[in-house]
Amino acid sequence: MSRQRNHGTLAFTAVSRWLAGLATSLLARSLNLPEPMLLVTGSLVVAQVTEIESRALRSLCPARLRRRLLAWLR
Repeated sequence: MSRQRNHGTLAFTAVSRWLAGLATSLLARSLNLPEPMLLVTGSLVVAQVTEIESRALRSLCPARLRRRLLAWLR
């Protein structure tokens, strides 16, 4: 079955893609970078932030904190 799409959804999608492209172009110009390099750099930053967040959550694990506290109190 195909899904029915109304005209408003298609217009919103087109406008949002156009705005995302415009924002990317303006940011690339302001940083004096080519657009593909800006997109790759953004992907790298997202990967690094994800890794940092996962490390932080791993270190805040309740079982691990309990073990560290018990080791510290001995």
